[in-house]
Amino acid sequence: MANQMNRTTPNLSPAKNTEPKANKDHKHQVNCPCGVDFRALRIFEEKGIFRTEIVHRKVHELPEGDVLIRIQYSSLNYKDVLSMKGNRGVTRHFPHTPGIDGAGVVEDSSDDRFKVGDKVIITSFDLGMNHDGALAEYVCVPADWVVALPSQMDFKAAMALGTAGFTAGLSVLRLLEGGQTPEMGPVLVTGAAGGVGSVACLILNKLGFDIIAGTSNITDSKDFITKLDVVRHIDNSVIDDRSKRALLRPMWGGAIDTVGGNVLATALKSCVYGGNVTCCGNVFSGDLETSVYPFILNGISLLGVDSQNTPMEKRVQVWNLLANEWKLDNLFDICSEISLEDVVAHSQAMMRKKGRGRILVKI
Repeated sequence: MANQMNRTTPNLSPAKNTEPKANKDHKHQVNCPCGVDFRALRIFEEKGIFRTEIVHRKVHELPEGDVLIRIQYSSLNYKDVLSMKGNRGVTRHFPHTPGIDGAGVVEDSSDDRFKVGDKVIITSFDLGMNHDGALAEYVCVPADWVVALPSQMDFKAAMALGTAGFTAGLSVLRLLEGGQTPEMGPVLVTGAAGGVGSVACLILNKLGFDIIAGTSNITDSKDFITKLDVVRHIDNSVIDDRSKRALLRPMWGGAIDTVGGNVLATALKSCVYGGNVTCCGNVFSGDLETSVYPFILNGISLLGVDSQNTPMEKRVQVWNLLANEWKLDNLFDICSEISLEDVVAHSQAMMRKKGRGRILVKI
């Protein structure tokens, strides 16, 4: 996979159109009130080289689905970047439109749960991975992927959160369901300068927890971390322990880990007795080398968090919490807004691990 990714070259240069033939019988061909043409960020592959450009498509070229949605806002996520790089673990077939998050208005629906004009959110499942995503003006998706936008939330706030914010919300909920309380001590959040980590810090702060922010490098992320109101900022010298010791001195009451690998192992063996540690990412590594001792001697709970296939009942619960009890007044302090034309440049920064907070895309 690494060799394949090194051969990829996203750019905005014009090139031969290798789109598959349009499905002339698509049920949305004549039902879109805004016409059939729309803009989309499209990834093409030619002889193992991947390029990304903005193209004009037709609505009837979209995949089959129950709900046609006019996208207002999307966001840029690490999975989108991997798709643009040609990562087959994310996207198997090209041409393809990335974008695992979207918020917009229903333009057409064959499902009774949604009607024209409804405001909705689409995140996770296969959106933007192997199903054309929301870095485009239109998506057509199964109704089972669609969530009604909470009445207390607008499109911009929904995508300021997006999959990252939803994952952060799930992680916090897992901690609370495991019995985590502020009295147990500060919560470590790894990858705190990224999308999931930064939103998790804001939610925990709102709920009265002290937070230790963990990042790979303090200097690179210091200015951003000051926006999160954390009690301490630590780097890999602390969160990436290489001593091979089975247990370390307790440093935090619980943890939300977003990066995996040895950082997750360190979070486990430095947690207080009875603490909870959630795991939702693998940016650092997908491997985990640890021992049984954090579990059998300190009673630590390791809690997995999956945002992609979360059941709809839990999905609605988390979005409603984010719109109400967990509403973040300072959410936009950690966001930047870009246009569709800016996505490639920002994806390259994200690939170099220079991305900070959340990146909104105005469609």
